[in-house]
Amino acid sequence: MKKLSVILFVKIFFISAIFAQKHVVLVTIDGFRPDFYLEEKWDTPNLKQLKSQGIYARGVNSVFPSITYPSHTTIVTGVQPSEHGITSNALFEPDSVTGKIYWNFNQITAPTIWEAAKKKGLKVASMLWPVSAEAPIDINISDIGSMGENIRSSYAEPKGITDSIRLLLFPNQEVKWGEDEFNAPASAHIIRQYKPHLMTIHLISVDHAEHTTGRDGKAVYEAIHHADQGIGLIREAIKDAGMEDSTLLIVTGDHGFYDVTQQVNPNIWLVREGLLDPDKKTDWKAQFFAVGGSAFLFLKDKQDTVTRNRVLEMLNNLPENEKKCFRIIHENQMKEIGANPSASFALSGLQGTSFGNSVVGEPMKEGKGGTHGHFPDTQPIQTGFVATGPKLNQGVSIEEMDLKDVTMFVKEYLQLNMPTAKGRSSQPYFE
Repeated sequence: MKKLSVILFVKIFFISAIFAQKHVVLVTIDGFRPDFYLEEKWDTPNLKQLKSQGIYARGVNSVFPSITYPSHTTIVTGVQPSEHGITSNALFEPDSVTGKIYWNFNQITAPTIWEAAKKKGLKVASMLWPVSAEAPIDINISDIGSMGENIRSSYAEPKGITDSIRLLLFPNQEVKWGEDEFNAPASAHIIRQYKPHLMTIHLISVDHAEHTTGRDGKAVYEAIHHADQGIGLIREAIKDAGMEDSTLLIVTGDHGFYDVTQQVNPNIWLVREGLLDPDKKTDWKAQFFAVGGSAFLFLKDKQDTVTRNRVLEMLNNLPENEKKCFRIIHENQMKEIGANPSASFALSGLQGTSFGNSVVGEPMKEGKGGTHGHFPDTQPIQTGFVATGPKLNQGVSIEEMDLKDVTMFVKEYLQLNMPTAKGRSSQPYFE
């Protein structure tokens, strides 16, 4: 009898532990904007239902530059780029351009939610998350498409998973992992099959549409609708996996967007000033590194205040039609927001301006489409946030939050040991 009681106790304890286990599915829509769920014109029934059933933000402040890789790394670390080390999508290469991208996990210099979850013994999965190659993730298809699909497959975990998903879900198609029509169903499959305690998912297609057509192009309406359908597939998978009553589902983004009417190439100003030789890439004193809506100034000698002041004076003396295209983000502002500490200062675009890296031709030319990367203190560059889950308040609006606040929802819901995360607590939004 005593032995039977012990067996029953163990079974009850085991079952209770299963039911007590929590899950987080964290989805980012690249280029996600609050108006996608706040305004009726967008065909996003899933996002709007999540908004009404849970909590939502009217605006989420990005990082600087407000681009994909630094933003996504802030979400998984809870700190700004100067601390987590991913200060742009690509490395600044003054002497040559090889297109080196921040894609390997070992380039992150701050603790992540993936590591914290693994240390707690939780199962972790990820789909196309930036800077996640070789991360401590059990099921992982990382965002290294620019390296080629064979390279992506070779880094995927467990080995052979990309082929197995392709054969199961897309047997007669060429799989393009960077498109939501493939990665959303694949994410849903992983949830059903593996039931991860933490899954991070990156949906990409909306960003491509906004770059091509601007904020309000027809392609954007189609892309956000398809992304919303992807969210629907993920919600269905959570339910099918028996995780509905234990899952915190978060949908957020990395940045908003501005429409582009002109492109400015500030390195041409430096060439004219004699600070950059367009023919000898090693011969330079100052160089701008353009990242869409911003451009960061690097000095060959970081302590060269003479050159720094010379560039500032040059910018101040530009013709009015050129000077009105940007504002200067000074060193103290860069430090406060946690931007690249190696840059001297930066330019942030105004009046439809995007930046380029050309060193020949005219400094200004016509532009089109959309861009991001701007200093994150304006509404158009804000991203969005909706979340629903057990004991999460319903219909609550957050006026403004930061990307590192998203980290806290994951950390606190899963009770992760992650003291380095610096966002505001999510506890006020739970019953």
